[in-house]
Amino acid sequence: MQERLQKVISQAGIASRRAAEKMIQEGRVKVNGKLVTELGVKVDPQADDIRVDGRKISARQRQVYFLLNKPKGYISTAKDERGRSTVLDLLPEVKERIYPVGRLDNNTEGLLILTNDGALMNGLLHPKYEVEKTYVARIAGEPDEMTLDRLRQGIRLEDGMTAPAKVHLLAQGGGQSRVEITIHEGRNRQVRRMFAAIGSDVKALKRVKFAGLTLEGVGRGKHRELTAKELSALFRLAGIKE
Repeated sequence: MQERLQKVISQAGIASRRAAEKMIQEGRVKVNGKLVTELGVKVDPQADDIRVDGRKISARQRQVYFLLNKPKGYISTAKDERGRSTVLDLLPEVKERIYPVGRLDNNTEGLLILTNDGALMNGLLHPKYEVEKTYVARIAGEPDEMTLDRLRQGIRLEDGMTAPAKVHLLAQGGGQSRVEITIHEGRNRQVRRMFAAIGSDVKALKRVKFAGLTLEGVGRGKHRELTAKELSALFRLAGIKE
């Protein structure tokens, strides 16, 4: 059965569908030895020879789903050209080619999903589904509620206004504060930039919840497979019919 090329690449766990489209447009994909750069081309994953960056892809591999409690010092990518440690180094026994869903920067720890299901990855990251992410930040200063309200109402960054955030002050004293913040956008270093915009540098940041999942029972640097119940909930959030 023929399917769109970007869908086949996504289902093979190479990348999300959106990233697969970019790969095609960048001239990184060949079908039966011919370069394909236009979107919409249909292929038969069982019969056609499909290669991404010269590597032949299989029609479909076993889909796997993991929850990781990322520590500091690991890059949220599949590989790093500078040789730095990546989150995949924390799952050495996993043989499938998996990718992190979104990113946590090197100095941010906490909940990260890794999978080879490109459709789920794309859905969880798509802006229209507004999948929530909750962080606990230790920040410099003791902002009052009026200042925190700026985050709750949306705050202007260099790349535009943020959506309103849910913000709860957890503790304060000694010139520092602990604040819980929930957002649904995915801009680069967004939480750190939001606090900087109200004059408070982030000293430590941890993602404690994502798409309804928490870190309960998962120690720092450890991981576990997601349950069938958790996957059903994720598919609903990502607009995917099981």
